[in-house]
This record gives sequence, C-alpha cells and structure tokens, in this order.
Amino acid sequence: MRKIIHVDMDCFYAAVEMRDNPQLRDIPIAIGGSRERRGVISTANYPARKFGVRSAMPTGMALKLCPHLRLLPGRFDAYKEASAQIRDIF
Repeated sequence: MRKIIHVDMDCFYAAVEMRDNPQLRDIPIAIGGSRERRGVISTANYPARKFGVRSAMPTGMALKLCPHLRLLPGRFDAYKEASAQIRDIF
C-alpha cells in the first residue's frame, strides 16, 4: 500500500540558514531576490515576520517594513540536501 505523508517545514529555507549559521537565529532574515532586480521574498524567519515580512512579498516592501532585514540569496543545493535528510527519516 502506498503512503503519502505531508510534512510542513515552516520557513524551511530560513531554518536551514539558521541551522548553518546560528548567529542568524535572533535577527530578522529573509531568503529572496534583491530589491534592485525587483526580487520577491521566498520565506522569512519569525523575527522578520514580527515586522510583517511575508513570503511572496516584494523585497522592496519587506525592506520598508524591516529596514535592518538581512536578505540572503537562496542556497538551493543546501535546501535539497536538508530535504533529502528529512525524507530519509520517513
């Protein structure tokens, strides 16, 4: 019998970044594209969410809400590796 399991990993990209760099845990961070290139936020950690920063928000708007937001580019190889480690559990 085939099983389907849904695992919701909240702010996953940000969680991987904070795992790899613990200094990021208590500051507002977001993963996304640059303001100059009209980027969009992929995800934000909880300190950033307290300022209203959300997924799919234009980066420029996120930086207006949280001027000290630390914007990180996506590291998709790291996210794929972390995702594979989690899938191995199941």
